[in-house]
Amino acid sequence: MRDARSEMPPLERLLVTGGCGFIGSHFVRLALRRPRTRLVVNLDALTYAGNPENLRDVEGDPRYRFAKGSVCDAERVDALVREGVDAIVHFAAESHVDRSLYGPVDFVRTNLEGTSVLLEAARRAGLRRFLQVSTDEVYGSLPREGRFRETTPLHPNNPYSTTKAAADLMVGAYVRTFGIDAVVTRSSNNYGPHQHPEKFIPLFISNALQDKPCPLYGDGMHVRDWLHVEDNARGIWAALAKGKGGRVYNLGGGNERPNLEVARAILRLLRKPESLVAFVQDRPGHDRRYAIDCSRARRDLGWTPRVSFERGLRDTVAWYRANPGWVERVRSGAYREYYARQYGDALRAAAGMPAASRETTPVRRRRT
Repeated sequence: MRDARSEMPPLERLLVTGGCGFIGSHFVRLALRRPRTRLVVNLDALTYAGNPENLRDVEGDPRYRFAKGSVCDAERVDALVREGVDAIVHFAAESHVDRSLYGPVDFVRTNLEGTSVLLEAARRAGLRRFLQVSTDEVYGSLPREGRFRETTPLHPNNPYSTTKAAADLMVGAYVRTFGIDAVVTRSSNNYGPHQHPEKFIPLFISNALQDKPCPLYGDGMHVRDWLHVEDNARGIWAALAKGKGGRVYNLGGGNERPNLEVARAILRLLRKPESLVAFVQDRPGHDRRYAIDCSRARRDLGWTPRVSFERGLRDTVAWYRANPGWVERVRSGAYREYYARQYGDALRAAAGMPAASRETTPVRRRRT
């Protein structure tokens, strides 16, 4: 395997899966800023999280091409690979833990079967590199001390993280069995512009802007390590260009904070009362703490995060404040159905209204 300290010859033609999603769109934009990039083909099925509007600003670039389709469609994938790409950068995934509790089979299909289809295409074509974009959630939950290292045993606790762990293991199997050149990145929680409003930070921002209750699971003391999406995109690019085949690289922001602290920071930036916080019943399999040791990425890739959490959160709040139309267009009928199912009764209880069904979710409102 190639040494991680030396950069491989430029990868000029990329097949990016899920490029219309949150992290994928930031990576596509970064790739097109690189002078040696000749082509970025974006394969995206445009499910609920895939939004072509995220890449509206690059549609006129002759090096960018959108291809609608699923990563589970082997014929579609093979046809795109045969057009002559150097590498696959695989973002496409069902990625929301809450949704995985309602439809785990969809997560198995996209996250595991889709990854297997892409790996087979890469193997048959002899691609120079395959990069699997994964998550720190595959490691499970941490106690008060310690950090996830790349050698930490995998212990996923929900259908989403389990399917991602299985996909990561499949990548490793293709490295060892078939000798393909593949790397895996596992990042901590991302935030930034263009994130789907069902996720924690944009959900809080968009609800608070409309003076609506902001649902927060459990006691709000679940700890996450926040990484700005642009820092993650840079880390993925560094792993693509410099990573050692067969290795995993953790990418963390070094910003461990309880969710309640983040919620309060958002409300302060928006000058909204803390009484908007609505504590709802915790979800099943909710990991208590994540924290990342990314010393390998610093050492091998020369990567470190650049965006402080304070600046990143301030800029993110400003973006959502300036783009209410984007939020409303994303909040489709499907989103409203999901939101009502996930939080509806809890938020009705917060407002003193009767539940819509027999199964209600306890809620506590924070008073100031």
